[in-house]
Amino acid sequence: MSTIHEQPGRVWVRPLCWTAVMLDGFDLVVLGSITPILLSGKVFGYTPSTAAAVATAGLVGMMLGALAIGTVTDLIGRRRAMLVAVATFSFFTLLCAFAPSAEVLGLLRLLAGIGLGGCLPTAITLVTEYSRAGRNGGATTLIMTGYHVGAMLTALLGILVIPSLGWRAMFVIGAAPAVVLLPLMWWHLPESPVFKQGAGLDPVKSLLRPGFRRPTIAFWVTTFMGLLLVYGLNTWLPQIMREAGYPLGTALSLLLVLNLGAICGLLCAGRIADRVAIRPVTVAWFAGGAITLALLSVRLPGPLLYVVVLLAGCFVFAAQVLVYAYIGRVYSAENRATGLGWAAGVGRLGAITGPIVGGALLTAGIAFPWGFYVFAVVAALGAIAIGAVERSSVGAPADRRTADRVGSPEALGAPGSTE
Repeated sequence: MSTIHEQPGRVWVRPLCWTAVMLDGFDLVVLGSITPILLSGKVFGYTPSTAAAVATAGLVGMMLGALAIGTVTDLIGRRRAMLVAVATFSFFTLLCAFAPSAEVLGLLRLLAGIGLGGCLPTAITLVTEYSRAGRNGGATTLIMTGYHVGAMLTALLGILVIPSLGWRAMFVIGAAPAVVLLPLMWWHLPESPVFKQGAGLDPVKSLLRPGFRRPTIAFWVTTFMGLLLVYGLNTWLPQIMREAGYPLGTALSLLLVLNLGAICGLLCAGRIADRVAIRPVTVAWFAGGAITLALLSVRLPGPLLYVVVLLAGCFVFAAQVLVYAYIGRVYSAENRATGLGWAAGVGRLGAITGPIVGGALLTAGIAFPWGFYVFAVVAALGAIAIGAVERSSVGAPADRRTADRVGSPEALGAPGSTE
């Protein structure tokens, strides 16, 4: 059987997946950039509760998309699933620009969320299966820098575009790149070399069989905590900082710094995990997130505030991506996308909880400092949960279950993955 380096089209996998994840990140963070405008202008009669409901609708869609498309990916293939996911979220994102009411905007966010939810697990699955065994941490975190580049672009464009063109233009900008990306994916994105259609495995039931049950539950709990942090912060950080007395420009710039920190964290976390061990590095990253978020509950002087927000982004966002990389090592080719999709899907309950908690704290007028206290506790719980995955889980069930030859140590001449 050919090795991963001989597969046609492999050079396109990372750039195309990175670009799709970048658009995913842009689209997911766009609500955080326009929410202060909708609230201050009372657009559609917007209130913090309305904003939380619209954000929640999108996250419910993402949960459904992760569960459905993640599972379907193991049945129809990674390439087809990626095309469907990108086309879906781009089309409904474009329609958001023409929403006549908060209710319609929420419905369109729900539908766009289905595509968004399926994009991430499929992209990570493809990248994992084109990486050396036990060395997917750096590849996964590199791909996920695309998410935060997209988020940074959202923050920058929010500052530059909204005052002149209005908030609706943000959705048009977020959807437009699909006009180029989809044809490129159609012509150049290869199928995974280890995907076998009709392999006979029930991918959902396999997640809870002996050998997978404990890590599966631990991953679900950890991803709940991690996504609560990711979406809670990206949705509400600008408004929480407004509540703390900072001007809108500063609040939006802190969202930019948060995602800049995420990119810095991603670039180093994956490499460290590949060289040391993924489990303790993931625990350490969640713990670092807890400490930095607790520090944000104090009103810090300007330069120090930016440093702490940068570090918070470094730890919080990279911690969640390390969980995805960890999942990619535990499951086999037959149920890897399902494992990623269900972890992300169950974790979306945390993503839904984050905006709801933020909205409730804002409505009560106590978002600062209590929001950061809550987020710090959540990060600490994430560290505890990921620590519950057994050291022996890394690679063991997957290696026993399947001959994942293209990415296996035997095919590539690489040592096996161990803690």
